[in-house]
Amino acid sequence: MTIPAGIDPSVPPSGPGCAECDAAGGWWFHLRRCAQCGHVGCCDSSPARHASAHARDAHHPFIRSYEPGEAWYWNYETSQMYESGPDLAPPLAHPADQPVPGPEGRVPPNWVEALHR
Repeated sequence: MTIPAGIDPSVPPSGPGCAECDAAGGWWFHLRRCAQCGHVGCCDSSPARHASAHARDAHHPFIRSYEPGEAWYWNYETSQMYESGPDLAPPLAHPADQPVPGPEGRVPPNWVEALHR
């Protein structure tokens, strides 16, 4: 398989949760992993939308879902979804015991109202 520019399978993820939300004490709905540098950010339904901001600011077009059991990719440049793609360095998802939304203890009781739909 030829690996497209913008995907580096050797880079591990930056951590178990959204790097910016963790630094700010925020929370997320779902997580996305940059396929080029491993940055883990929150999805566009999350209040802060850090994954798409990273893609835009770093010019890293591909993300992969960082949710357990999901292997799809998204290309921000073309708005194209791929059901699968190259295997990336593990781990492939946040810890299975981490709740969604997460992380535990930081999700407000009215979290549904804070989602971007």
